[in-house]
Amino acid sequence: MAHSLNHFMYKIRVILDTKEDVIRTIVVDNALNLEDLHLTIAKSFGFKGQEMASFYRTDEEWNQGEEIPLFNMEEVGEGLSMKSCLLNDTLPLENDKLIYVYDFLKMWTFYVDVLEISTEKKENLPQIILTVGEVPSEAPDKEFVAEKLEDPFGSDDDIDDEYGDYNDDFDYTEY
Repeated sequence: MAHSLNHFMYKIRVILDTKEDVIRTIVVDNALNLEDLHLTIAKSFGFKGQEMASFYRTDEEWNQGEEIPLFNMEEVGEGLSMKSCLLNDTLPLENDKLIYVYDFLKMWTFYVDVLEISTEKKENLPQIILTVGEVPSEAPDKEFVAEKLEDPFGSDDDIDDEYGDYNDDFDYTEY
């Protein structure tokens, strides 16, 4: 498996967005694609990695930018997907950051930060080199979720609107 790519080792800190400190520092190869990074992060926090997830590009202030979904969402052409994004292209520099969201029902949110990029060789990557804290059994409530919960019955009416107008697409004069 010879890569023309020079191999670098990425040391990445991943922080779970909870009140307690829940942190994993992982070491990965720069030739990893983001799908592998997603699985590595999920597993390092004790998740199976089977739920939907996305990375989001972000800046120094953690403002959420472009989504990099697990699967290509474009109907035509090459959309972004985790598989098509390599780590060293997506996070070329130390201190580059991504936001990682795992399991869209629970919205576990993680801050991914490149601590160090080195030419040091390590076998058996990926590796977890630091584990701080336990993942809580429940994902923390995001503020926008909490607002919706106040009126659990009010939103059922909205479901019909999405599909209620489907008759408009048919032109009955043809029959």
